[in-house]
Amino acid sequence: MQQIVNFILRNKSFLFFLLLLSISVSLTIQSHSYHRSKFINSANFFTGGLYNTSNSISSYFNLEEENQKLNKENARLNTLIGNTKKENISYIDTTTFENTFKFTPARIIKNSYSKQQNVLLINKGKKDSIKDDLAVIDNNKIIGITANYNSKYATVISILNTTSRISAQLKKTNHFGTLSWNGKSPKIVQLTDIQKNAPVKIGDTIITSGRSSIFPKGILIGSIKDFKLDITENYYEINVSLFNDMTNLEHVMVIENKDKSLIEDLLNNE
Repeated sequence: MQQIVNFILRNKSFLFFLLLLSISVSLTIQSHSYHRSKFINSANFFTGGLYNTSNSISSYFNLEEENQKLNKENARLNTLIGNTKKENISYIDTTTFENTFKFTPARIIKNSYSKQQNVLLINKGKKDSIKDDLAVIDNNKIIGITANYNSKYATVISILNTTSRISAQLKKTNHFGTLSWNGKSPKIVQLTDIQKNAPVKIGDTIITSGRSSIFPKGILIGSIKDFKLDITENYYEINVSLFNDMTNLEHVMVIENKDKSLIEDLLNNE
């Protein structure tokens, strides 16, 4: 203990300098958006490398499970392709057939699902053409939207984030509303603003509506667990059981709408 005290006394000027430097850097980051953005990106780059190394080790021991998932996905795609050649179906997997969208495979190296504002980290960044506001899915099931990014990594705002708002609809009709999360169960999200004349039933499938420039129409979200009618507003409040297990994710697909800027420029000029 005496040695620690002696060390502090001998180096008190230098330690005081470090304290003042830390305070000044902290105040600069908090008060300037540019410096804050650079700090976040640098932190993502550093922590991304650590998470990537850790995740690579754990992934090695889960190769068999991942191969099974890939085999199931290949079977699903082959079945879908075969069906589209034989019959005229009303619902087509947009992630396979829409030329408007560009798809980039990625891997989740950090996943949070127990907070109010959950964020994921993926191993793709600017060098892979990743930018903000891109859709992220897993086996045609919704996960979230990209946010901050640097050259090698990007963060994803999970659908299990109380700030998330995504346009969604009933699969069997065109009635649409807003998908959000109340911060409770990682298995349940909420769909609001569905009008009372919509034919809502327990078990009905909910998909993305395609009414934004981020998600294509038809990405699977979940099924209706229960619902109630807000009599004062004449809208349904619906609990949706997610198809995706948000606590067990690894391989994902990032979707870029090539016409996003054209759509947004047109809407902004209205």
